[in-house]
Amino acid sequence: MNVDIHPSWKPHLQAEFEKPYFKSLVDFVKSEYQEHKCFPKGSDIFNAFNHCTFEDVKVVIIGQDPYHGIGQANGLCFSVNDGIAHPPSLINIFKEIEQDLNIPYPQSGNLMPWAEQGVLLLNATLTVRAHQAGSHQNKGWEEFTNAVIKLISEKRNNVVYLLWGGFAKKKKRLIDTNLNSVLESGHPSPLSANRGYWFGNKHFSKTNYLLQQAGLPVIDWKL
Repeated sequence: MNVDIHPSWKPHLQAEFEKPYFKSLVDFVKSEYQEHKCFPKGSDIFNAFNHCTFEDVKVVIIGQDPYHGIGQANGLCFSVNDGIAHPPSLINIFKEIEQDLNIPYPQSGNLMPWAEQGVLLLNATLTVRAHQAGSHQNKGWEEFTNAVIKLISEKRNNVVYLLWGGFAKKKKRLIDTNLNSVLESGHPSPLSANRGYWFGNKHFSKTNYLLQQAGLPVIDWKL
């Protein structure tokens, strides 16, 4: 099956694209986009991969679902299009960066500059029906994105995985922690952050420290 994804990923994921579950997933997504309003737009579904090549992956941030409000989702987890109000979790991410690295709170919530530096902003589910959170869960996306996490862990070393919240932490079993680094904390959502599980985790400075230790270029978190 020919999937419109950056060529750097194709040799590694082609076997996945040929599996029966992926073909069923494609059929499901096509019919959902024909019959309902879905996000992100079709050309943005694989944006996380198209803006962060396989060879460039240095950091993996795992989200759950794309945003399901009009104009928000752009194919990168936690990211919104330019000019869109920042959702609560993204606000708390920016506040933590502000405290951690003394970087001013940004105007845009578009995390594309991070992706282009090697941050894979991966949602476990890559599509969603408008205004229906979780509507495309358990249709095959998780099997695909789990395969991606495992692939990176097996084929790349010194990658920093940021696991925020219970859902993301479950992905730790897919990661070889002898060859890669895992940083865990509560989720940046207000519910978790206001209980003290998010702020002060210093994941952004810690990530850069780990990359530096591995002799890799650090991430400029400023947008």
